[in-house]
Formats: sequence, C-alpha cells, structure tokens
Amino acid sequence: MNSLRRISATVVALLFVIAAAESSAAEKKKGGKKPQAPSVGPEKAIRALLITGGCCHNYFVQSKLLTEGVSQNVNVAWTVLHDGGKGTQALIKLYDNPEWAKNYDIVIHNECFANTTDEDYIRRVTRAHKNGTPAIVIHCAMHTYRATTIDDWREFLGVSSFRHDHQSRYPVKVVAKDHPIMKGFPSDWVTPMDELYVIEKLWPNAKALATSVSEKSKEAHPVFWTNQYGKARVFGTTYGHSDETFGEKPFIDAISNGLLWATGHLK
Repeated sequence: MNSLRRISATVVALLFVIAAAESSAAEKKKGGKKPQAPSVGPEKAIRALLITGGCCHNYFVQSKLLTEGVSQNVNVAWTVLHDGGKGTQALIKLYDNPEWAKNYDIVIHNECFANTTDEDYIRRVTRAHKNGTPAIVIHCAMHTYRATTIDDWREFLGVSSFRHDHQSRYPVKVVAKDHPIMKGFPSDWVTPMDELYVIEKLWPNAKALATSVSEKSKEAHPVFWTNQYGKARVFGTTYGHSDETFGEKPFIDAISNGLLWATGHLK
C-alpha cells in the first residue's frame, strides 16, 4: 500500500508539470501570449530533477509554483519525484541506484526527512553530487538527515543548521552584490511569513550571498549562499517554508539564477 501511495504521489506530481507544458503549448498554438523567453541559459533544456516530500510543508503546491516560476526564466525539462510520505524518516528508492543522478544536469532537493540516519544511504546521495552533479538545496533540505552523526550531507549543503526561529516577515540583505546569482535582486525585499534557520556553521567552501537577522538573537544568518562540494556547484536557500514564498518573484529569480550558475550557464 505504501508503495502504491508513493507511486501515486509521483504520478500526480509529474502530471501537473506535463499539464503546465501542454497548456503553454496550446496557448502558443492559439496565438496567445507567449511565456517570457529565457534571457540567459542554453537553447537546449536543462534536465532538472526535483526531489521532494516529507513532513511539514505543502510540497505539491510548492513544486508547482517552483517549476512553473523557474520555467518562465530558464529553459528547463523537469522531472518531479515526490516520495517518502509525510513523516520525518524515509528511504527513497531512487537512491538505491549508485548512478541515480546520471540522467540529470542538476538536482533540486526540497525534501524534509530529519530523522533518516542511515549513513550508507546518505552517502549514496552525496557521492553523486561530490562526483559532479550540481544541486540546489531549499529550506528543510537543511534539516534533512539532521539526526545523523556524519557530516557528509552538511558539507554538501555548505551550512549546518539544527533549528529555526519563529515565522515572521524577514528583510533580506544582499552581502555579495557582485555575484551573478544576486543580479537584480531588490535591496528592500521582505519575505512573506517564513522561517529563519539558525546557521551554526558556514562551511569553508561556502559563501554567503544574502543574510537575514534573527528577531531573537539579533544575529545575521545566511539565507542565500553558494557552495563547492567536490566537483559540484551548489546553491542554497533556507527560505521556502511557506507557499507564498514560492510565489515571490525575487525568490524565484534567485532560484533561476542559482540553477543557471550551478550548471555553468551564468558567469
């Protein structure tokens, strides 16, 4: 029964992406308004795998907003895998294959499985990235595998975080204005209601791009950053708790630029 539910969830997730593509094609055929053409990036679609699922968030809605929003900016062929149920522990079958990432140009992690601790399993995930598969990591990906004692996943992320502050509307300060990912990012953007993650460590190969200040401690924490993990570029953000954040243009534009940067199409 659980396998059937996982398969159904994956099928539903894929269907909304296919439906969005068909709707866009039909609109073009009718002579309607075309979607905004990507201004940067390759003519050939970037093959992106979005892995999502777990506790605490509305992943179907977030996946729809993310894929449709980024596709307004970048030419992307999406595969969406919604797996693992709604709990804090899961072993996603995809990762059983050592070459699970080989058919993709980039993997976006937006999953939330804090209590999965299997070290071999975690290293099957990180090894693919260390060997060169770029990544974007979003929000609860930072707390995924939080209970494990090994640091492989945290080194891959570029940050270590084990808790978050309360939900609020957090101003975002760009601290790396010259980085191409932050090009055009507004200086006055304030998030919708979202969670600020407490970053206990920024790893040596990571660089903060933007920060927000904790209303409790008054300390600034990275909320957008880049990381070099082995051969792979990684772009990360701790925001993305609320569905409303995925509807915000500055957030989607940063994800779009991060995708282009991580895959080597944005200098």
